[in-house]
This record gives sequence, C-alpha cells and structure tokens, in this order.
Amino acid sequence: MADVPISLRAILFAIFVAFGFLFGYDTGVISGCLIMPDFVRRFGQVDSNGQHFLSSSRQSIITSLLSAGTFIGSLAQALTADRYGRKGSIFIWSTIFTIGVIIQTATDTSLVQLTVGRFIAGLGVGSMSAIVPLYNGETAPKSIRGVILVMYQLQIIMGIFLSYIIDLGTHSIKSSASWRIPTGLQILWGLTLMSSILFLPESPRHLLYTDREEQARRVVADLNSVPLDHELVGDVISELKYGIAVENEGGHASWLECFSTRNMLWKRTINGMMLQMLQQFNGENFYYYYGDTFFLSAGTQLSPYVIQVILGAVSLVGTVPALYLIETWGRRRSLLTGAVLQAICAVIAAFVGHFLLAPSGTPQSELTSRNKTGGDVLITFAVLQVFAFSMFWGPTPWVYLGESFPLRVRPRGIALGSASNWLWNFLISFFSPRISARIGPLILLIFFGMLLVAVAYVYLFIPETKGLSLEEVDELYRSGVPPWRSASWKPHLYDNTPGVKVHEGGEREDEKNGSVAEEHSKE
Repeated sequence: MADVPISLRAILFAIFVAFGFLFGYDTGVISGCLIMPDFVRRFGQVDSNGQHFLSSSRQSIITSLLSAGTFIGSLAQALTADRYGRKGSIFIWSTIFTIGVIIQTATDTSLVQLTVGRFIAGLGVGSMSAIVPLYNGETAPKSIRGVILVMYQLQIIMGIFLSYIIDLGTHSIKSSASWRIPTGLQILWGLTLMSSILFLPESPRHLLYTDREEQARRVVADLNSVPLDHELVGDVISELKYGIAVENEGGHASWLECFSTRNMLWKRTINGMMLQMLQQFNGENFYYYYGDTFFLSAGTQLSPYVIQVILGAVSLVGTVPALYLIETWGRRRSLLTGAVLQAICAVIAAFVGHFLLAPSGTPQSELTSRNKTGGDVLITFAVLQVFAFSMFWGPTPWVYLGESFPLRVRPRGIALGSASNWLWNFLISFFSPRISARIGPLILLIFFGMLLVAVAYVYLFIPETKGLSLEEVDELYRSGVPPWRSASWKPHLYDNTPGVKVHEGGEREDEKNGSVAEEHSKE
C-alpha cells in the first residue's frame, strides 16, 4: 500500500493526546514545595527552639498520597473506558484531576485538605496514565504512533523540567504564592486537556465496539487524510473488527486471564509488572520527589532548586538518544546497559555521601573542603544516574509493556503494568524520607541492590521484542527460546505466506511491490 500524507488534524492529535506533560509536572512540583519556608510554616511542626520544620513522616504523607491515588486510578479507569469511551473517560478523569488541584491550592494550613487534594489529583493522573496510551494505540495513524510515543515520554520530562524552573522562580516569594503558583498552575494543565479532548475524535475501535461503524470510518479517513472509500480505511476497519472478534471469542477477557498459561500470558504479565517495579527502584523518583531536601545536606554552593533544574535538563537531554537506542540496540541491551551504569553511579554516590558529607544541619560556614568535595561528587553522580535512566529505563519499560500483549487482554495487561508502577511509586515515596532520615546517602545502596536485581532479571527473563508484531510476540513466547538467545530468534509466522519474504532482523518484504514493512505493532 502506498504511503498516505499525514493531515494537520493528525499532527494536532499527536500533540494533544501525548499530553504526558501533566503527569511529569505533577511529579516534579512537590519537590521544591517541601523546603519552601511558607509551605513548611503552614504544614510543618515547631521544634523545641521555635523553628518550623517538616518531619520526614509528613513529607512522606504529603508526597505519597498522590501515588496512592494514582494506583487506584490506574485500575478504576477500566470501569469508565468502555462505558463512556476513551474520549469521554479522559475528560472525566482530567476533570477529577483539576478538582484535586483546586482543593490543594485552596488550602490554608490544613494538612488533611492538602493530602486529600493530592489523593484526588492522583486518581486523575493514574487513570490517564493508562487511558492515554490506550487511546493513542487505538486512534493514531500507524505512521505517527512512534512519534506519539516519543512525544509522550518527552512531555513527561518536559513537565518535570518546567516544574523545577517554576519552583526556582517562586521559592523566594515571602508568602503562600511561593507554593500556590506552581501548584495552582496545574489547574491550567488540567483545563487544557479537558478542552482539547473535546476537539479530538473518539477511538475508532470503541466506535466499532458500540456498533458505530460509519463514524469509525470517518475518524480513520480524517486522521489519515484519505477519502472514505480509500483502501487504507477498509484495511484498518477490517483489522479492528478482527481484533474485537478475537477479544470477544469465548466472552469478555477477565483480569485472571492475564495470568493464564495460554500463550504464556502469565509470564508476559509478570514481566510487564516486574519491569515497572524495577523502574521505580532505579532511584530516580527519589531525586524527583525529595531531591531538594536531599541536596540540602550536600553542602554545595548551588541552591537545591538550581540542582533540580540541572537534573530536569539532564533528563530532557537524555531522553533524545533513547528514541534512537530503543530501536537500534533493542529492549534487552538498553535495559541491561542502563541498569549497570546506574548501579555504578548509585554505589559511588552512596559511599561518597556517607563518608565525605558533613552531618545534616551543619552550617555552611563550618563545612570543610572535604565536605564540599563530597557534595560535588555526590551531585555529579546523581546527575549521571538520572541521565542514564532517561536514556534507558525511562521509556523502555513502557515500550515493552505496550508490545507484550495480544489484543484480547491488552487493555488489562497495560492496566496491571501501570498499577504496578504506581503501587511501587507510592511505597517508595512513602518510605524514602523516613529511611533517608536514618541512614542518609546510604539509601542509595538500596537502589544499587535493586539495580543488580534488574540486571539479573532482564538477562534471565526478558526476551527481545524489537521488530516483532503482536502475533510474532505470541510465537516468541510459545517457542520457549531462552531470553538471552531471543535477539537472534527469527519468526516463522510468515514462512508459508505467498509473496512475503522475511529478511534477517524480522523485516518483511512484499515481493509484489518491493517495499519493506516493519510492522512493529507496538500499539
């Protein structure tokens, strides 16, 4: 089939539906707020000297309640995605997110109101973290699905980066505006998503599922910039009908089916959930959530807000080569390389921080050159670890999750992976400040140990799925090939298909027109 042009509407669709910006901003903004004087005065406690402070327990509650909401939201979205459609569901949950932000911003001194607001906002963030990628895969033209994946990851990092910049710009304000401005700006992000989704189409797959085939045809034709009678429209509709028929075969898929032995679904589900858990144990969210507080003890001349901005910029830059490496190196090599590099950074930062840093609370004037050198080294390796994460473990687990499941159980498989991500995000954000308060930089040894676990798990259990269609991933798991040999494995699905030649690497050539079709079918 000849290539078709991409319409302006498809480009706008790619920009708006890849709105990971909201998730990233919400993750990063709280870090700076935790050390703003007005925020500490309103939501902290008073010590014996009359000084206000924010205890590690309160820090963990304020931060982790968002993650608790995201865990519940990532599962609850399954109740709305089919009933109200993907488009309607995104609108509902973005509204809930906006309400949660309003509750947070409107609080005066109530810790309960602040945490309830963060929990409600978390419901919206978690649900949309599962719905938006699902909507992407069902609606976007194949020619730009990869671009949307790129934009989604980039916008998450851009959101984190912007939140650090705004925290840097407002932290010196001597009033509640120092934290209300960066927090309240999320209302704008929520309203942007709520309004933009009204101008985007419903998922053609959902339209077919609810017997609205004519509308589905119009959506496919419009997004691909072709007339209704174009062969591409018929092909896409036929593929979607087939997928729906497969899903409905034997009744609707259940959650338990994700753990069935058929086609090794249990192994795929466990792999998806484990990669999401190990991604959280890389240690990056510790820096994102508590970096400002942690870097206060480093004794560096730089403001902790400036350090966070540097971390955000490094994350943004690191994501760019990831877009190339995922497809050239493959999933396994990217994950293995990233885990090794991050483990090296974590263990160096842990021991340097433990042996060279001054005790927490030491005045700047009493820091020795040894203390300052230790702080600089710790920050350097923290930056390098974040860079390695952005290149390898930031996007790769999500790519792997999206291409691991057959159509029948795909929405539930992705939801379980997302829920795993947010569950461990909650647990790490809740316990990290308490552990850090007791052992300081040695908390990084926990992440070091888990990164070694990640190396072993990826090597032993994660097969290479680069360049494979969903059907070929089925064949890969059924073949029983050891994961460490899977990179050289070749599919046989098309061996007996007339007119199709399978090249080395899995690319399939249509001998009739000589074109090579790399049908990754990630989505």
